[in-house]
Amino acid sequence: MWRATVAGHICADLRPKLSGDERIIPGAIIEVGPLEIRPGGSVANTGGDLAALGAPVLLVADLGDDELGSTVARALSTVGADCRGIRQVAGLTTSYSLVFESPGTDRSFWHHVGANASFDGTRVQPDAADLVHLGYPALLPLLHADGGSRLRELLARVRQAGTTTSLDLSFVTPGSPAAEVDWRLLLQRTAPLVDVLSPSVDDLVSALKLAKPSSVSEVRELGLLLLGLGSAVVLLTDGERGMHLFTAGQDRLSRAGRCLSERTEAWADRELYLPASAGGPLATSGAGDAATAGLLFGVLAGSDAEEAATMAARAAALKVAGHRRLSPYTTP
Repeated sequence: MWRATVAGHICADLRPKLSGDERIIPGAIIEVGPLEIRPGGSVANTGGDLAALGAPVLLVADLGDDELGSTVARALSTVGADCRGIRQVAGLTTSYSLVFESPGTDRSFWHHVGANASFDGTRVQPDAADLVHLGYPALLPLLHADGGSRLRELLARVRQAGTTTSLDLSFVTPGSPAAEVDWRLLLQRTAPLVDVLSPSVDDLVSALKLAKPSSVSEVRELGLLLLGLGSAVVLLTDGERGMHLFTAGQDRLSRAGRCLSERTEAWADRELYLPASAGGPLATSGAGDAATAGLLFGVLAGSDAEEAATMAARAAALKVAGHRRLSPYTTP
């Protein structure tokens, strides 16, 4: 089993239990259910799911030195990952998201960037892992500044060590600082250094300011666009419509770090569509991160493309069904 480092965005997820009828009404008291506080963001979700599946994982991220940061750090210590790369930065506040997820609907967030504003990638050590996954550059101001120059430097440094690189995106909110970034140009510059790219359709259309695809065939075109930018493996998730996996040819895979370069025949020139599980969504939060974790577990375990895609779909389906924690039994 190869080793992974999962780095980048982390926050505390504050989740009030909702019935579905709540509204923001000035001056009113609206009754809600209990509040749940748990680690969130790419590092906690994808990193925690990878560890739960049985992969050796080092987490690297920045928290504030406040009580919320201590709460997140304590919770992370129970997920089974190596947390020595989690630091609490003096004088900064911990990032948090207020997560509103009413029954049967997609979730929405109120987000505070907090200590993620200090993350610049310099503490990521490529020699400490065989695969480095970076999550949510749109929520890491230093990594998307200056056209993503620091992001590109980080990916290049990892690739020079022979380590496989992985990148996941997040939704880009209109009017936010990240919305001012030319994400198409940023991806053109960075995708050739990304061996595994795993955004959702919503992430991608928000970043590129595109109309949302209305069919599976239009989603396929979007995935092929990403593959054409230079990544070796693209997993494009699309909620209730399932997910697509696209892989490049053997030449590109031979330059995809040690986790993939030794298995080019098992991964080259694949195009797979995996429909979502029937029954409709019960919970949506964390499903995309779980899909990424399932795919990366397959990469780390030496699986072929079909097996890894199946793991991705199975992990996402369990999260949609309401399972908070995955386990080694998720995989075949």
